[in-house]
This record gives sequence, structure tokens and C-alpha cells, in this order.
Amino acid sequence: MNSGKVLLGLLAGIAAGAVLGILFAPDKGQTTRKKISKKGEDFTEGLKEKFDEFLDNVSGKIDEVKEEVSDISDKAKAKVKEAKL
Repeated sequence: MNSGKVLLGLLAGIAAGAVLGILFAPDKGQTTRKKISKKGEDFTEGLKEKFDEFLDNVSGKIDEVKEEVSDISDKAKAKVKEAKL
């Protein structure tokens, strides 16, 4: 979870820096609003991608654990059969 928090903090810092940079740039208000909107969309898209990667990673780990539990269960059943004989 620490790496997730670091990544989220990094993304938030980048977004805040980009917004501040745009706000202090000498552009017209309409241009600045468009830039802020675009940066917000980019940030949201990046966050969605990172969240999808996180979910894929968690899903993969869950599948691995299921396989390991199944293997252990099969081995235990085989040992029980051997013990009964």
C-alpha cells in the first residue's frame, strides 16, 4: 500500500504543479480555462489507467493464491487417501 500512496501523492503533486503553472501563465482567461480542463482530463485519464493496472495486479495475485490453495487442497486430499489405505 505504501507504493500506492506514493504514486497517488506523486500524481497529485504533478497535477497541482501543472495547474499552478497554467494559472500563473500570461494567457487569456478562456485559454487558461481550456488548459486547466485539458490537464484535468489528462490527470483523470492517467489516474484511471493506474487504477486499472492496480486492479489487474490485485486480480492476478488473487488468481495465484486460488491456484496455490487448490494445489495444497489436492495434495492434502491425496495424503488423506494414502493414510486411509
